[in-house]
Amino acid sequence: MSDRRFAARDARIRAAEAEFQRHVPVHAANGAETDHAFVANYSKALPHNKFGEVDPAAYHLLRRALATGSFEDFERIPLGGTRKLTNPQAGASFDLQGPDAQAVSVPPAPRIDSAQSSAEAVELYWMALCRDVLFTRFTDSELIAEAAGELSGLADFRAPKLDSQVTPQTIFRGDTRGDLAGPYVSQFLFKDIRYGALLIPQRLDTLVRPVDHLTTWDDWLEVQNGFEPEPDERDFATRRYIQTPRDLAHYVHFDALYEAYLNAALILLDMKAPVDPGNPYNFSRNQTGFGTYGDPHILSLVTEVATRALKAVWFQKWYVHRRLRPEEFGGRVHLQLRGQREYPLDTGVLDSVAVKRVFEKYGSYLLPQAFPEGSPTHPAYGAGHATVAGACATILKAWFDESHVLPDPVVPTTDGTALEPYTGPDAGQLTVGGELNKVAANIAIGRNMGGVHWRTDYSESVRLGEEIAIGVLREAKKATLENADFTLSRFDGTTLAI
Repeated sequence: MSDRRFAARDARIRAAEAEFQRHVPVHAANGAETDHAFVANYSKALPHNKFGEVDPAAYHLLRRALATGSFEDFERIPLGGTRKLTNPQAGASFDLQGPDAQAVSVPPAPRIDSAQSSAEAVELYWMALCRDVLFTRFTDSELIAEAAGELSGLADFRAPKLDSQVTPQTIFRGDTRGDLAGPYVSQFLFKDIRYGALLIPQRLDTLVRPVDHLTTWDDWLEVQNGFEPEPDERDFATRRYIQTPRDLAHYVHFDALYEAYLNAALILLDMKAPVDPGNPYNFSRNQTGFGTYGDPHILSLVTEVATRALKAVWFQKWYVHRRLRPEEFGGRVHLQLRGQREYPLDTGVLDSVAVKRVFEKYGSYLLPQAFPEGSPTHPAYGAGHATVAGACATILKAWFDESHVLPDPVVPTTDGTALEPYTGPDAGQLTVGGELNKVAANIAIGRNMGGVHWRTDYSESVRLGEEIAIGVLREAKKATLENADFTLSRFDGTTLAI
């Protein structure tokens, strides 16, 4: 073995040892689970009383299993119905690639009694009310204008604004500069995907009867107890491009978690988008990349980070934060406004125009859900989709030249069955990096549009995924013979060189 290959082998060993020795961060929850026991944290699928409050004994058994890690203790957790808890043991896993699940962290989630949590809930109520507004008509919609007006006046709403105001151009968008450029939906969710000899248009199936769910107390309570309702009937014949928040929620209801980013990689490879300047084969006279720093490498790398990201966020979900789902929060809002219970809720959501509008439409103050079953059976914070989005988008931003402008941007036609050129004033400003940030936000916030996640579940989780991806990239660089460098823009706008 040559000296160079010995050095590469030793570098791989050092990289693995460095990850093993990584400082374990402090994992801090927000304290609400102690201050407001049994009403401030996730408990879906466990047994509940008539007010939708978890049986304390069942919750204690959940906490015990998480503390002991005993399979037998997990098996003792009682369920309220037929739905099972989703994979709580995953967060205790370790990995041989990238940071371990417990080696990265997110800040404490907003508390149930905070103005920030209240503001995020108001955004979710408006998202539910606006589910069927065309993205291309946001600037013309009176409902969107009303939503932007209320969100602008909230005490602690942390989302994109122009001149300190939420506008129809910024509403429901992600946090990066790229998120604010061009159409709401990323080009990577519109462009055809060349999958080998196949060309796949991104027209998704629709719902036979698109309606909102869990708007009556009986339905809501059954689902909290783990009842499994009948799924919506899907129309596989009628297909269209993503047009509305409901379409985006439908996409993320059924997607494979890394699907959008594998598709983005295939789209970029098909258009021969330039790779990052640090790719070693940019400078080779007689070699090209393949298994390393070539097409097969990126197609595997963009998917490899997904399970690492999931394990990391599952640790945060189950072992640290146990944040309640928005639908659970909506149950607290409903009972308090009906005078049946008193909860530690900020007045911003209780006095909200959006909540009043939901009551006028449905006769309850519950948060309308896009999915019959509501949220999955695991805690809200962080979000699986968002963490995977952050990890996969980071890999792609490192691999490709982020400054490259995407040619021929498109938007759906009014009926959604075809695409037409996007001719907005920023049509020539849609870059690879900006549209990758946007597709990550689209997928993550699409879950919010379904009613199952909060804004901070998106904003903090993409950064968690980013940390996982950076660790994997550092190991990939050390584990290959070539001299490679990666440069990428982080979600906070700073630039990182690896």
